Amino acid sequence: MAAKGTPATAAVAKAKVEHRIHEYHHDPAAPSYGREAAEQLGVDPALVFKTLVADVDGRLVVAVVPVAARLDLKALAAAAGGRRAVMAEPADAERATGYVVGGISPLGHRRRLPVFLDASMQGRPAVMVSAGRRGLQLELAPADLARLCGGTFALLAATASGTVSAPGPAA
Repeated sequence: MAAKGTPATAAVAKAKVEHRIHEYHHDPAAPSYGREAAEQLGVDPALVFKTLVADVDGRLVVAVVPVAARLDLKALAAAAGGRRAVMAEPADAERATGYVVGGISPLGHRRRLPVFLDASMQGRPAVMVSAGRRGLQLELAPADLARLCGGTFALLAATASGTVSAPGPAA
């Protein structure tokens, strides 16, 4: 499938990494963009990752975690070498990345931000992340994603009990 004209799709095309682009009809009323993507594409939610922007000690960073998980802000702060993390204001996230909330990709940001990838994606042959707009997902190998975004793997996803989860099994 041809690139859909986002900075993220342009980045993977330029790097010539193996990838697939998945398009689906986005419902603006969907309560969770990532879970909607998994449902619409008929894939295991464990393979779909959401991109979140947080503020760590006054500096914006990106966290990529499974759509069914919650970001552990303390773990993100530690991974980023900081003391405290809070979710970024949506307008700040949009301005820094060049994407709208719900379509923020870990690739092709307007401004280079540190990217932290949940370790649960390691060992999987492929994962899906936003391709830069709602209704568009990018499937690629986690190692390629890490290389293209300069990402660092870390335990970032919190379980229901609030503890950081260990990497999941490869799918």
